Amino acid sequence: MANRVVIILIALAVAAGAGALYLLSGEGKSSSNAAALGQPLFPQLKAAEVARLTVADPKGSINLEKKDGRWTIAEAGGFAADIEKVSELVVKVLELKTGQTEPIGEKERPRMQLAPPGKGDGAATVLTLKAADGKVLAELLVGKKYFKTQPEGDAGRAPGDGRFVMLPADPARVIVVSDPLKQATTAVAEWVSREGVAIENIKSIEVKTAGDGYRIAREHMDAAWVLDGKGGELDQNKANGATYALAKVEVADVAAKDADAGLDGGAQLTVATFDGLEYRMKFGKQDKDRTFAQLVVEGTPARAAKQAPVDEKPEDKAKREKAEAEEAKRLTDRVAREKALATFTVLVPRGKLDDVIKKRSDMLKVEQKDDRKDYSKDDRKGAKR
Repeated sequence: MANRVVIILIALAVAAGAGALYLLSGEGKSSSNAAALGQPLFPQLKAAEVARLTVADPKGSINLEKKDGRWTIAEAGGFAADIEKVSELVVKVLELKTGQTEPIGEKERPRMQLAPPGKGDGAATVLTLKAADGKVLAELLVGKKYFKTQPEGDAGRAPGDGRFVMLPADPARVIVVSDPLKQATTAVAEWVSREGVAIENIKSIEVKTAGDGYRIAREHMDAAWVLDGKGGELDQNKANGATYALAKVEVADVAAKDADAGLDGGAQLTVATFDGLEYRMKFGKQDKDRTFAQLVVEGTPARAAKQAPVDEKPEDKAKREKAEAEEAKRLTDRVAREKALATFTVLVPRGKLDDVIKKRSDMLKVEQKDDRKDYSKDDRKGAKR
């Protein structure tokens, strides 16, 4: 009886153990280092010191570098990286804490995808954080995802409850961390900044397609749109739809330098704004649900100040002028970022431009036909009979 109680207590203790490892042996042997449990993996790491970030897996690598206060992607010719994703990964590494640990032998490492980098199947993904001078601040070998319970279907697509990792200085110990580190990827598209162009205060839109196109313009922001050329009446809702679509044109990816983009034979778009800017875009071939594009911005932004109220108080004037100055700076910074896109060929979501790239006839108002039968005539005929 006593032996049975002991067995039950041991079973309960194993079941209650947080994050017990199922690892390395068929029986899922587990152990933990009580002294290290909950301790930061990189206690000396400071986010402000990180200026370079490298992710390398068996298929390739990606290098992110901080230049002039902006994160860029070396493999994409210096294209802007998504600052939120970079910051998120740096913070996650900073916050990594030791979970369960387990001894691991050299032969067992490939099964956990923690084999030495470059050693073929089962090699680890290497995550390296460096300072501006190249000094390594933190380095981590990232292996398989950790699951508390085995997921249904493809485990590779499941988010995971954590990750098996290893410190290069301690290759005989595997550690479970509570974050799956999904951003530890070498896919350029996952790091590209989605910020494309945001065209505001539009004055005119001109579209040129193969033997067709249209041009619409307005005298001021509250004026109706006018369609160039003769024949048909412009649908104001369609004109407004085009302006709404141009308010945010995101980037899906950066094209390779040798990509066959087909920009010379595609549609062309020119947009002028009341802020003194001109946006010129060329569109090329389709790539699944994306379109190759080149985005060029010219001009110096000059947003007109709003007229001050006649009875404006001094404190209200100060607030208004401060808000206008902040808005002017945001506009200047945004346009500077947009102008930097000119040296790249990018891919933009195809459906985003469906309301803009149209034939002239597609911008016209369609007369609604009334197909209802006039039964009153039949009634009058019946009355005469």
